[in-house]
Amino acid sequence: MIRLAALNVYPVKSCRGIALTSALVTAAGLEHDREWMIVTPEGRFLTQREEPRLALIAVAVDDGTLVLSTAGAGELRVPVDVGASVSRAARAPGRSVEVTVWRDRCRAIDEGAAAADWLSTLLGHPLRLVRLDPAHSRASDAAWTGGLEALTRFSDGFALLAISTASLADLNGRLASPLPMNRFRPNLVLEGLPPYGEDGLGDLVAGDLRLRCVKPCARCVVTTTDQESGSRSGEEPMRTLRSYRWNPALKGVTFGQNLIVVAGAGGRLEVGMELQSLISPA
Repeated sequence: MIRLAALNVYPVKSCRGIALTSALVTAAGLEHDREWMIVTPEGRFLTQREEPRLALIAVAVDDGTLVLSTAGAGELRVPVDVGASVSRAARAPGRSVEVTVWRDRCRAIDEGAAAADWLSTLLGHPLRLVRLDPAHSRASDAAWTGGLEALTRFSDGFALLAISTASLADLNGRLASPLPMNRFRPNLVLEGLPPYGEDGLGDLVAGDLRLRCVKPCARCVVTTTDQESGSRSGEEPMRTLRSYRWNPALKGVTFGQNLIVVAGAGGRLEVGMELQSLISPA
């Protein structure tokens, strides 16, 4: 039996994550995961690949407000939902814009001038904050989902990312200096698997909830970014991963598995819960 050892959500793509004890699972992944994204004025996505300082931006979603903060820059507060604690006037709909994530074009809501000014001042060039337009959806690549219509938000491509603690332990045994799990930014950290056991998983099931592993996660320079300092720290772990985790089909190194939500949206994941591994249908 596999146990969920940790649970993380990343409300703003490429900014700091939030460790949770429990999370609502939606059809597009964990609630609020990658629901917001920082873009250039032309609408192209920005990540730690180009701007490692995004790791310095702490994120919280609390009482109907998205809060971004970092040392020396104070806070940015963006209303999340219209409700009892947020007046309709305070959460007037922003303008709808087209944004780009890799080759996907998506509709998003611009979060306004205050958010743009805060980010632009912090990072030193013009930027905007956008939220996925709830009137539109983004689907994962059907070539990997077996033809299933699987939703995601502003992730690189799929709703969830899972890594086992044993895989990280094996990698760290090959490195001169061990690395924390946050270098790899998983949503689900799994215990009870052998090293790289996630590579052979089909479906993970808990009650009505069913998650399916569909694609190895190809890694990039983000793994070399210290998530506490926002700075690059040499070639590791990419150099070591390249020596034994090269995937010729993907033309890259892999570490972790991407998952989609097959059934059970509206259910919850909780740290410590057990997940049953089943072979997914062909």
